[in-house]
Amino acid sequence: MTDTEWAEVRPLLPVPGWLRGRGGQPEAYCHRQMLDAIRYLVDNGIKWRAMPADFPPWDRVYAFFRRWRENALVQEFHDRLRAKVREKLGRDAEPTAGVIDSQSIKADAVVGADSRGFDGGKLVNGRKRHVVVDTLGLLLGVMVTAADIGDRAAAQVLLGRVAAAHHRLELVWADGGYTGSLVEHCLATFALVLAIVKRSDDMRGFVVLPKRWIVERLFAHLMQSRRLVRDVERRTSSAEAMIYWSMTLLMTRRLARPRPSRA
Repeated sequence: MTDTEWAEVRPLLPVPGWLRGRGGQPEAYCHRQMLDAIRYLVDNGIKWRAMPADFPPWDRVYAFFRRWRENALVQEFHDRLRAKVREKLGRDAEPTAGVIDSQSIKADAVVGADSRGFDGGKLVNGRKRHVVVDTLGLLLGVMVTAADIGDRAAAQVLLGRVAAAHHRLELVWADGGYTGSLVEHCLATFALVLAIVKRSDDMRGFVVLPKRWIVERLFAHLMQSRRLVRDVERRTSSAEAMIYWSMTLLMTRRLARPRPSRA
């Protein structure tokens, strides 16, 4: 991170327990070093043991990653960054509308049979990333499943989590794969309107559809992080954490940009 990014990030970091008087020992390495190491790994797709010597030892970085994953600290950090990005752009911190979609991705050999499957539509053997984004393309929620899990089944769980975390959310756009009983379920259970944006039968070739392109922009960003080009995580929780870390790269860079002049 640049010094400008770090100035934006530092106040948003979760406070360690030892600083709150809850016991424990002070951490041996600066949070900035740890964040830089994990973001380097995500961005460049290296193995944990290939961590460059400029960073703390790989096992200490992995222990930091695992602690933040298991205690949902990476998600907390990510959500604080998202709120600050939205406020910088003149939006409310909490969104009222979003977009849902999924992306099937090939899985590495280390991914066990219990969390991988075959997506017959995309012809992909691996996992599927189900995401909900706001109208700026920022992540609201993610769930990684086997690739053979249907979009509607996963969306029922994911939308429940997102609706519980974002009480102002009222409307979510989706493609034709989410039609059926899910629309009525979302309205009755989550008080959430699921609006289906369908592709016309007359359309030929690539056509930009309203709202649905927003979530595709997020998928494009994820594919720029080499660690996410293929799913190489043994656990789905680690795969989800890597997506959150990738989004922190995007948002800290946005926060570090000069504010637009109103002159």
